Amino acid sequence: MPAETRPPDGGTVSGHDADMLLTRTARGDERAFEVLYDAVAAPVHGLVRRVVRDPAMAEEVTQEVMIEVWRSAARYDPARGGAMAWILTIAHRRAVDRVRREQAAGEREARTVHPGPGGAHDPVGERVEARLEHERVRRCLGALTHLQRESVTLAYYGGHSYREVAALVGAPPNTVRTRMRDGIIRLRDCLGVER
Repeated sequence: MPAETRPPDGGTVSGHDADMLLTRTARGDERAFEVLYDAVAAPVHGLVRRVVRDPAMAEEVTQEVMIEVWRSAARYDPARGGAMAWILTIAHRRAVDRVRREQAAGEREARTVHPGPGGAHDPVGERVEARLEHERVRRCLGALTHLQRESVTLAYYGGHSYREVAALVGAPPNTVRTRMRDGIIRLRDCLGVER
């Protein structure tokens, strides 16, 4: 049973007529394209609208499809199927491409606005931030007493245990533990770290 399409003027174009119109369009027949456009625009728009769901976007994609039909009509091969099937295949492909492109754009925007743990990578910004953080830590270490700074530095930067720090500075382990605890509290306050 041949497919029929109703152009806006109320007439019908059979599948065979659509094939003939597309073949004439491929030869540059503008009038044939006008008739073909009137015959297929509504079904193309309906298919596109079901895929993209946004009315304004569906109109844009429909126009893109019809432009592609005009430009690529010479590639139509009637031996591979009817004109309507060929046009609707183009429409479906365009609509799916648009949805994917919009989703990818939305995901890129979301990553830019709210980068997650693997978000946007800015090596220069990260180096600047690390340098500023080191400067803050160095300034706050400078605010500690000499004994606190020495104990904290040997433990955290030197990798020594309480007992090893005590041996290096010649103080009892409990004294070193108290110095370190007080020094860490002062560092936390200086750096503005929540407890």
